[in-house]
Amino acid sequence: MNDQTSYPPSAPIIACEECGLIQRMRALRPGASAHCARCGAPLYRERKDSVDRVLTLTLAALIAWILLLTWRGGFWRADQRLSRSTSARSRWPDVTAIIPARDEAETIERAVASLMQQEYPGKLRIVVVDDASGDGTAARARTAASGERPAAVMESKPLPPGWVGKIWAVAQGIDRAEARSPGPTYFLLTDADVEHAPNNVRRLVDKAESEGRDLVSLMVILNTQSFWERLLVPAFVFFFQKLYPFRWVNHPLRSEAAAAGGCMLVRRRALDAIGGIAAVRDELIDDCALAARIKRQGSIWLGLTDDTRSLRVYDRLGGLWPVVTRTAFTQLEKSVPGLVATVLAMVLVYLVPPLGTGYGLLALQPLAGGAGVAAWAMMIVAIRPTLSLYRLPWWWGVLLPFAAFLFTLMTIDSARLHWQGQGSTWKGRRYGCAGSESP
Repeated sequence: MNDQTSYPPSAPIIACEECGLIQRMRALRPGASAHCARCGAPLYRERKDSVDRVLTLTLAALIAWILLLTWRGGFWRADQRLSRSTSARSRWPDVTAIIPARDEAETIERAVASLMQQEYPGKLRIVVVDDASGDGTAARARTAASGERPAAVMESKPLPPGWVGKIWAVAQGIDRAEARSPGPTYFLLTDADVEHAPNNVRRLVDKAESEGRDLVSLMVILNTQSFWERLLVPAFVFFFQKLYPFRWVNHPLRSEAAAAGGCMLVRRRALDAIGGIAAVRDELIDDCALAARIKRQGSIWLGLTDDTRSLRVYDRLGGLWPVVTRTAFTQLEKSVPGLVATVLAMVLVYLVPPLGTGYGLLALQPLAGGAGVAAWAMMIVAIRPTLSLYRLPWWWGVLLPFAAFLFTLMTIDSARLHWQGQGSTWKGRRYGCAGSESP
C-alpha cells in the first residue's frame, strides 16, 4: 500500500472494486468522497443529508436534556422528603387509616401490623375493607389487628355501577369512620401492601399541621430485588417525577397536582369540600385526580421516602407490564395525538442519545457521536439521585434508554388494549374503555 496516511487501527476497512487494494476508511466531511490510494478509483462518499439528520437529532436530544435539567422544576434531584424530626405538640389530631384490600393475603398482616405499632401520640384507628377477597385476606387482617389500637375489618358491599373497586372500598371505610362521633381530623388512605415506618403517621400529620396542607402524600419505596425491578422501578419513579415535578406540585401557586396512592394523608374537611371520595369514584388514576381536586381549594404536598415501603414483588417483566398498561393511555386522556407525541418524545430524549453515540463511532462522525455521548451522560446524571434513593449504583443509569424503550412499548400496548375494547385486568376485574370496572 502506497498510502502513507495514518489511520486509527479500529477504523473500518474497504476493498477497491477496481484494483482490489484493501485500505482503511477515514472520516470525511459531509458530501466529500474518498478515492483508492493506488488507482484513484472512487471508494465511498459521505452522505451529507444522513449526517445532517443524525447530527440534528442528537443535538435536539442534547438540548432537551439541558432544558430538563435546568428548567423542569429540578425534578431529577429527588429532594422532596419529610423531615425526620417533628414538632412538639400538646395535642395530636385523630387519624383513621383506611386500607382497601383485595386478595392481599401475602402482605396484609405486615401492613396492618406496621400501623398498629405506630409511634403516634394521638388517636389512630385502622379500618380494613376486604373487597371480596378469595385468599383469606380478611382472616389475616383480623389476626394482625389485635392490639391496643382500635381496628376493624369489614366486608365490602357489592360494587355498584360507575365506581372503581378500590375507591368503593375506601368510601365504605370512610363511612365506617365517620359513623363514630367525633369523626377523625385526617384519613390515611393507604394500600394493603405498604409497610409504614414506625413514625410515619406522626411525620405525615406534623407536615400537614405545620404547613397547613390538606393532603400529604409519599411515594413509598418499591422493591428492587430482581433484575426487572432494578431496571424499571427507578425509571418509573424518575418518569413520575418528570411528569409531575414535586417542587411544582408542592408550590401553592402552581397548578400541577399529583399524589401517590399508596400513602395519602387527607384532611377530612378538605375531602368534604370536594364532595367526598365519591368525587373520584370513576377515576382509574384516583390519587392524582384526588390531588387535583383538593389543590383547587387548598394546599398539597408530595414527596419521597426511604423507610416506608411496598411489600409487593415484581420478579418478572410480565408482572410489571399490566401495572403500566392499566393506566398509561388513560394518563394521555386516550388521545391519539398525545400518544404519538409521547412516543416521539421518548424516542428523541432516551433512544437518540445511545443511537447517535453508536452512529458517531461507526461512521466516524465526532460531532454526532459527541452530542449523543453528552446527552446520554446527562441522562445518567439526572437519574443518579433516584438510583441513590434505591441504593443502586450509578451505572444502572446507563440502561435508562432500554427501560424507556420498554415503557414506550407498554404505553403503546395500553392504547392497543383500549382500541380493541379489552381494557386491562387488575385484581380479577376488567377495566373497560369507559373507565369502569366489571367483576
